[in-house]
Amino acid sequence: MSTTLETIARNAALNATGALVNGGTSELQTAGDVEVATLALDATAFAAASGGAAVAAAITADAACTGTTAGAPITKAVFKTSGGAKVWTVSVSATGGGGDIELNSVIPPAGIEVGISAYTHSQPAS
Repeated sequence: MSTTLETIARNAALNATGALVNGGTSELQTAGDVEVATLALDATAFAAASGGAAVAAAITADAACTGTTAGAPITKAVFKTSGGAKVWTVSVSATGGGGDIELNSVIPPAGIEVGISAYTHSQPAS
């Protein structure tokens, strides 16, 4: 028998992990773990979870990103504590590509602003 989390447990897990990244960052990286942009998370990074999902508060854009090297695209966003410890990683794709986060461009040149307009973190039941 597999484990199934009820909504109350899913919400508790989301609230706990969300609290870990309060005041932290979301680092956009290539598949080779190269940082392309670092975005600041709010002091209260996520609203209280409901229905197994938590909506991110405003995420501050990186005004001048590092940019990608040799055309390597951004493939993931690593959410970190204010001390830099990794908490979770989600997929990133271009708009319409089906990533957990979708960006207008996954190959930004150095020096441009890169941001995430919205993100909802979810905890599956199983």
